[in-house]
Amino acid sequence: MGQNTLQASLEIIECSTARASEWKDPAMSARVGTDLLVTCPHCERPALAGVVGEAPDFSGEDGPPYLLELVRCGKCSKPFVTVEEDYGDGWDGEPGVLWPEQQRPLSLHVPEDLRRTHAEGRRCFSAKAYTATAVMVRRTLEAVCIDQGMTGDPSGRPKPLFKMLEEMRDQGKIDGRLFEWAHELRSLGNQGAHYSSASVTREDAADGLALAEALLDYLYVLHAQFNTFKLRRQTAREKGRANGTPSPDVRREAPEAGQASAGDGDA
Repeated sequence: MGQNTLQASLEIIECSTARASEWKDPAMSARVGTDLLVTCPHCERPALAGVVGEAPDFSGEDGPPYLLELVRCGKCSKPFVTVEEDYGDGWDGEPGVLWPEQQRPLSLHVPEDLRRTHAEGRRCFSAKAYTATAVMVRRTLEAVCIDQGMTGDPSGRPKPLFKMLEEMRDQGKIDGRLFEWAHELRSLGNQGAHYSSASVTREDAADGLALAEALLDYLYVLHAQFNTFKLRRQTAREKGRANGTPSPDVRREAPEAGQASAGDGDA
């Protein structure tokens, strides 16, 4: 949530809470003074967070009715904003943290299976299961290779992940830098999957998730965005040719001020 959006949300909560006694439906203010079980975004631990303010929205313009809640962690005492939704049976009782922003959702251009696999890695990280996070990063990487068609060799046996990554590089799906990233992610995943005395650190798990997300963005989001951009440019050029107007790609150099055009002679 941006700073302006956050400020507006807090102002809504403050104003609405001050007017709680004027609300016709007492259920609207039922959360104030109660505790919610939620993972605090500051101390990253499950905690009972006390609701100190709230603001419902029943307009239904952008989805189901929702309830913004200003809460304070019972462990670290820091405030944050949660949201609950109503799908017809009242507030769902499963608050999601709206601010401070945790992790942006992956684009819908990323296939659902890959989004789900990566999301599981995020959940492992939130639970401080860093070794499991590394395993899910590797699983995400393998799922990417299979989705890109690197399924196996002619004998029908599945290819090792390293070979699939090499094939993606050779086919131009990833460049040398991305291949290096993917190779390091594979190595991190192997460290998590096979027992050794070296544990996966929080920093390595966090970097692994971030690099895996960057790889997904490159392959599925940026490619789609560039294709849309290229199609729009091509359509504009074709429309220009049909109308007899110059292509926007053509740059005609105009004579500089005071410079005579070619062929102009002295008087």
